[in-house]
Amino acid sequence: MTASSIPTSSPLAAESSSASLITTAQKTRAAARQLASLPTDAKNRALEAIAQALEASAPEILAANAADREAAQQAGIAPALDARLKLDADKLKGAIAGVRDVIRLADPVGAVQIHRQLDEGLVLKRVTCPLGVLGIIFEARPDAVVQISSLAIKSGNGVILKGGREAVRSCEALVKAIHQGLVQSEVDPSVVQLLTTREETLALLKLDQYVDLIIPRGSNSFVRFVQENTRIPVLGHADGICHLYVDRAADISQAVKIAVDAKTQYPAACNAIETLLVHQAIASEFLLEAVTALQAQGVALRGDDLTLEILNIPPATEADWSTEYSDLTLAIKIVDSTEAAITHINTYGSRHTEAIVTEDAQTARQFMAEVDAAGVFHNCSTRFADGFRYGLGAEVGISTQKMPPRGPVGLEGLVTYKYELVGDGHVAATYAGKDAKPFQHRDL
Repeated sequence: MTASSIPTSSPLAAESSSASLITTAQKTRAAARQLASLPTDAKNRALEAIAQALEASAPEILAANAADREAAQQAGIAPALDARLKLDADKLKGAIAGVRDVIRLADPVGAVQIHRQLDEGLVLKRVTCPLGVLGIIFEARPDAVVQISSLAIKSGNGVILKGGREAVRSCEALVKAIHQGLVQSEVDPSVVQLLTTREETLALLKLDQYVDLIIPRGSNSFVRFVQENTRIPVLGHADGICHLYVDRAADISQAVKIAVDAKTQYPAACNAIETLLVHQAIASEFLLEAVTALQAQGVALRGDDLTLEILNIPPATEADWSTEYSDLTLAIKIVDSTEAAITHINTYGSRHTEAIVTEDAQTARQFMAEVDAAGVFHNCSTRFADGFRYGLGAEVGISTQKMPPRGPVGLEGLVTYKYELVGDGHVAATYAGKDAKPFQHRDL
């Protein structure tokens, strides 16, 4: 889904869609309020019921996904998007395991962050609470339905999901199973809703009275379209332009292994590298070994002028440094210093995930301190930038914004907090004027 592919609906259709969606959002908000007050055990029982329902519905879910993929392939879906759309038995099994991982996570709701006595009998608490209702808009990736729904329920939030048209059957089968599970629990199934039309996407962006946060997961153009067309706060990233810098002090065999994994383990992922930066001091030795390993995995290489002196590959253009291929294509650039690598990354990177391979601890510290990204890695693949791999259970998305939450957003990114103050007839006038009583401000 891209901004240009979202049609402007007729006024009558838009009005009808908006009215229907308002009713849906109101139901979700009411269900979310009830969910917010449920104890942890009740939420965990609901999640286990969802996991069991997904297992029982596996044949229907897999058949729906097969139908989605067949239709998408006939329509000429891009390979990267088809890879995201695919939901086979192993992926579904992993998604179900993710639901049970969320059960094991600590409940993020009700945590006391501040407990302070302002004065005798006047006690302040800052307590975590759900955001309310989340609007999640995503392309392909039907397994995201499971990840997001489980995180929303555990964090006490309602969620309105809008998947891409290429994944409609898969999303409907998954949400049907989720509702079947919730019926067996104390959680109102209305807490998870699914939208299926593009008109509903436009209407969703206007529901600032009912939706508290929008999380778009999709192409650069679509994320930017969402950011520019809603008053609802938006969490997400538009690009996944990640780099691997192979320093002059790198272990070459280790660097080759990391580069191959970071590019080929799942090239359609937003944390796969798109540019490989290599220090000129080891460029010949490293590249001659790396090119064999990368090309053996089907990677198409292109390089800058210095790289072309070593490798017989097509030249890279200026556009390559700012391109997210999401495929088996990799641009290579030779740099003369760590500073040059950092400058290139901070110029062209998307603040997602950046990595360095080096045995020099001081160089690693410089890289990790000066690179501006949500994730900075040393001697490991960028593919570790993931909520599940971080132990967050799953993620609703990855944020590259400066303000938190940043990076993979799991449970802790789906709660906010409120201040609770309890007194015994206290009034502010007591603490003002020339005879003002001082505050104690004593942490309890």
